[in-house]
Amino acid sequence: MSTTDDRRPTTRIGYGFDSHEFRAGIPLKIGGVTLEHDQGLGGHSDGDVLLHAITDALLGAIAAPDIGALFPPSDPKWKGADSVIFLREALKRVHEAGYSVGNVDASLILAAPKIGPHSSAIRTRVAELLGITRECVGLKAKTPEGLNLDHAAIAHAVVLLEKRLSSS
Repeated sequence: MSTTDDRRPTTRIGYGFDSHEFRAGIPLKIGGVTLEHDQGLGGHSDGDVLLHAITDALLGAIAAPDIGALFPPSDPKWKGADSVIFLREALKRVHEAGYSVGNVDASLILAAPKIGPHSSAIRTRVAELLGITRECVGLKAKTPEGLNLDHAAIAHAVVLLEKRLSSS
């Protein structure tokens, strides 16, 4: 790992994971995009597994508290909250720590809906939220074959942070 003169690393990586069960009567949001589906993801907030995993990856990369500590599900303030709020707070903390996002790579695991037709929109939205180009957002979708997880969606995310150059 390379370091700057102040002994802080010039790059950092973070990993995030999230999962939620499908539930009827709520919209399905993945990566900040609302998808047509007969069920959404239950959770205290809007259940956006992808943004939750990316948020935790960002926070983990700077050794900050995780999403559950910053936005506890026991706090009614976060009931139904848009996960973009969580991502923006994590990104603010990343910038305050002196880093910017280099890239993100994520995997979604769910039986339905198929992510392929929505991949471009999701990548574009995630890039917009992180302030990076779409080419810096990797997204893969897998089915949970043989895992008996057809009732849930799972997201894994890895981020690379790069030390921001000082303006002095």
